[in-house]
Order: sequence, then structure tokens, then C-alpha cells
Amino acid sequence: MTTAQPERLELRRRVDLRLDALMPPALPGQAKLDRAMRESVLAPGKRLRPILTLLVAEELGGLSEPALDAGCAVEMVHAASLILDDLPCMDDAALRRGQPTTHRAHGEDVAVLAAIAVLSAAYGTLARLKALSPAAKGECVAILADAVGAHGLVAGQFLDLHGGRSARPISDIAEGNGLKTGALFAAAAEIGAVVAGADAAVRSELRAFAGEIGLAFQLLDDLLDGEAHAGLTGKDVGKDAGKSTIVALIGPAQVERRIDRHIDAAHERLTAAFGKRSRLHALVDDIFGRQARLAIGLPPAAEPAALG
Repeated sequence: MTTAQPERLELRRRVDLRLDALMPPALPGQAKLDRAMRESVLAPGKRLRPILTLLVAEELGGLSEPALDAGCAVEMVHAASLILDDLPCMDDAALRRGQPTTHRAHGEDVAVLAAIAVLSAAYGTLARLKALSPAAKGECVAILADAVGAHGLVAGQFLDLHGGRSARPISDIAEGNGLKTGALFAAAAEIGAVVAGADAAVRSELRAFAGEIGLAFQLLDDLLDGEAHAGLTGKDVGKDAGKSTIVALIGPAQVERRIDRHIDAAHERLTAAFGKRSRLHALVDDIFGRQARLAIGLPPAAEPAALG
């Protein structure tokens, strides 16, 4: 266990407790909807996005309480996006986070309603943030809305559904990955900066940092889509079969090297924003470092000096 892992486990515990408290109950007589909402949000997960929001705010001297709630709002959006991503009209998935997908467990109609309700809860959480000015609350809402909408998650999902099985250059695939995965990481980081009252220069560095993390995370997810990692992901594997992915185009070894380059770039952005002694550096190494990759059965890529 790395030195960052105990802290990440404690942060995840804090996030889980707060998510449980923030979830609004459904109306009496609508227990099925209530279960669908809570199961989708509270299912075991890494909680990387809310942890990112919380750490960014704390590193910048911001208050922990509004940062935690803001991070939970981002996690709610992530959970809602997974409900929709798994639907039969999308990826038609059967398993998510080690349990049946929401539409398999509760029906497609309830799944769609649960996703809308969870999205609404996310924006309501931001609107009710304590200790923030109305302008700051509004800015948080706008950042998250942009990350979800036609220039964010929705755009990335459209590209994946309508262009994923046709031949595409790597740059186009990376653009889609940035929209589908990177947009929410970037929103998580920037919202943490808004909570702390950071200036535009710091926010720009953090958006760039989170974009690199999002790209690395999506590449790692693509590597784990094979059958060999079915027990590790908690979700269906083989969903990328026949898709034009970066792994399919250049192979796992080259993808590992691309992950390393994204992580190096992420560290550079963090250093520019916080210096070299940031808890976020440790978090990145905990998620993507050598021991983390060995633990999931992926050989670490060659040392950066050998990449040429």
C-alpha cells in the first residue's frame, strides 16, 4: 500500500457518508425509484472526482465542507451518466460496479427517471452550497452544466455511439475521450478551485491537469476491457470489440506509454499550480503508478527515459 492510499480510503469514506446524506428521498409509495437512485449513486466506486474536488479546494486553502458537497454533486452526475450509458439504446450493459445495471434491476423506465432525478439532485446540491457567494454557486452550476452538455459528456457519448465503429484517426478518438471522460474530471477540479476562490491562472492549470488525468483514465479503462480483467472492473468487458479505439490501433504497449506521457504532463501542471509538494501528486501516483498497475495485472511501461 502506498502512502497515499490510506488517505484516499479515508477521503472515500467521507464522500460515501456525505453522498448518503445528500440523496433526496423519493415520494412515499415510490420505493422502486428510491432504490434505483440510491443504488446507482451509492454503489461502491473509486470516488476519484469528488476526492479531486475536495483536495483541490483544500490545497488552495478553501473550506472542506462546501468542497465535499460540490464533489458529491459531480459524483452524482457521474452516476447518472453511467445509468444512461448502460441503457439498451446505448451500450446495453448488464453489470456496473459489481451489480446489475439500473435498467436490468429496475426497468428502463425507472432507470431513465432515476438518472434525471440524480442529475437534478446534483444541481440542487450546488445551488445550496454553504459559505459560497451566489456568484460562486452560479459559476459551479455553469461549470458542471457545460461538462454535461453538448460540448461535454453528451458530445463524447454521441461520438462514441455514432463514430466508434468506423475508422478514425487517433486524434479524433482522443478528442472523444476528452469529452466523455476528461470533461467531468476537469469540472471536478475547476469547481474545487471556485470553492477556494482561486484565480484564473490556477484554474487554467487545473483544467489542463484534469484533462490529462481524464485521457489517462480512459486509456486505462480501455486496456481493462479485455476478458482477462473481467473480475477487476465490476462491469461488462469486451464492449469495445469492433470499436475504433486507441488500444485497437496501436496496441497495449504503446497505450501504456501514452498513459505515462499523460501522467507526466499532469504532474507538470500540478507543479505549476501548487509546487512539487502537493497531495494531488501523491493521488495521481497512487492511481496510475507502478504498484497500481501491477496490482491489476498490467505491466508498467518502460521508464520515460527509454521512450525516445
